Amino acid sequence: MTVYPLPAAALKGEGMTSQRARDRLVSTLKEGGIRDLRVIDVIRNIPRHHFIDQALHSRAYENTALPIGHGQTISQPWVVARMTEALLEPFDGQQGLPQKVLEIGTGSGYQAAVLAALVPQLFTVERIEELLRQARRRFRQLGLGNVRTRHDDGKLGWPDEAPFDAIILTAAGDTVPTRILDQLGPTGVLVAPVGSPSRQTLIRMRGDGQGDFVQEELGAVSFVPLLGGIG
Repeated sequence: MTVYPLPAAALKGEGMTSQRARDRLVSTLKEGGIRDLRVIDVIRNIPRHHFIDQALHSRAYENTALPIGHGQTISQPWVVARMTEALLEPFDGQQGLPQKVLEIGTGSGYQAAVLAALVPQLFTVERIEELLRQARRRFRQLGLGNVRTRHDDGKLGWPDEAPFDAIILTAAGDTVPTRILDQLGPTGVLVAPVGSPSRQTLIRMRGDGQGDFVQEELGAVSFVPLLGGIG
């Protein structure tokens, strides 16, 4: 069940953006191993076609990454689902959901929208101003009032709002920047792609409450590079 249900008007689609197309995508995700019913429910209901150019609407519910301009992409739905699932899983049996989440790399806003439908507070940082402007408009259209945005160098994180229960990175660096890791709570969870452009791995880091982290590898992925500066 979502924490922040989307307004009914935002969920409608026709043709290749219809609920039938979304249900086919969900079937593909389940076949690919996605099991968290909360994540599946949100992916089914978030209108992915709102996050891409109209010329690509016919491909909105394909399980593939799509260009969004500025050398960036909207991630493959399976990857969004897997990263979200990986972020939530360690909280099961505790408080149920992380209360305060930081995303590095807003991009189209799709991953942020998925998270914002599940957690009370979502903070997201984007270095490309035009992408952030478009994402903000989409958040308003979908009634996602629990999203806070910032135009800044993502490698800096959002220190004024730290610590975070969970952090997710949507671009890959050789390692997770120390400044970002320092903003994770003592028992927080971080999910990120790391590695070179030709060889990247999705990792999950979990704080042990004593200043150390347990790291797991979750599989091979392919992301745009994590860049510094703002544009």
